[in-house]
Amino acid sequence: MELRQLEVLISIADHGSFSGAARALATVQSNVSAHISRLEKELATSLVDRSSGRLTEDGALVVERARRVLNQVQDIAADVHSKDQDVEGETMLGSIGTTGRWLMPKFLPQLASQFPKIRVTVTEGSTLNLVPRLLNGSLDAAILHLPIEDDNLLSKPLFAEDLVLLVHSNHDWSKLDTITIKELTKRPLLLPPKNNALRKILDRAAGSQRLVLTPQAEIDGIRMLTSLAFEGFGAAVVPATAAPGWIKGEFKRIKIPELPRRVVGLVQRARPLPSKSTAAIAALIQEIITKHGDKQPGVHIGKGAFPLNRNA
Repeated sequence: MELRQLEVLISIADHGSFSGAARALATVQSNVSAHISRLEKELATSLVDRSSGRLTEDGALVVERARRVLNQVQDIAADVHSKDQDVEGETMLGSIGTTGRWLMPKFLPQLASQFPKIRVTVTEGSTLNLVPRLLNGSLDAAILHLPIEDDNLLSKPLFAEDLVLLVHSNHDWSKLDTITIKELTKRPLLLPPKNNALRKILDRAAGSQRLVLTPQAEIDGIRMLTSLAFEGFGAAVVPATAAPGWIKGEFKRIKIPELPRRVVGLVQRARPLPSKSTAAIAALIQEIITKHGDKQPGVHIGKGAFPLNRNA
């Protein structure tokens, strides 16, 4: 038995016919009939007299109870909403810039609407710079590149994103649509420093083929790496969200099928437990990413989002 079936039955009672119920529910009459037929089959009784459109005796009994059920459901929603409105406090949130640039314009207005008493301060930084602030308590939670190998921190994956090669349109590689790791080792690249999580991914991928990437320069910051590639200073491997689809210019995104996806997650301290405001923010971030994440080019959510590589 589904709430929608009960709503349809109540609408028939209120409007006196299948067609009237369909208009009130902004659907077609065949959908109304299908819902009632399934409900009648489940209850093993007739609920509506098809010739007159009136409720049977059993139908009237079901409608009476259904109204109470739907009122209670509405009360539950109201109670939860009231509870949400009462959540208050301050949360210090960190975020890597590539995620913040598309997440924050959606997150901040929804936070203000749903939790008006929560105050949030957002700090942008690299994973390397934000982890110590989580550990010392100056951040309550952070959106970071995973994995984070620290027993004092808890991580929850949010999404995975492709890694792409970014080159200026004048670069020799700009004619390519895909490139191999072996080909990447033939020229110096703009790379993150060796202790950077993205650099570790790249070095492991190259090392698995007994290859070594050569740095043209080591840049600590995805945005700067991206900007230098845009301007033609060199080729850089960056997360897909560093060069979103709406950015236009004289550059080329090139796929690297052999590379694993980068996983981004929400990280918090294991102890103490998060405050109500931090827990509410974490839930809201997950909700927004579930709803909007896969609309970002190169971003993957859901069960198949986190394979070792795209071909896994």
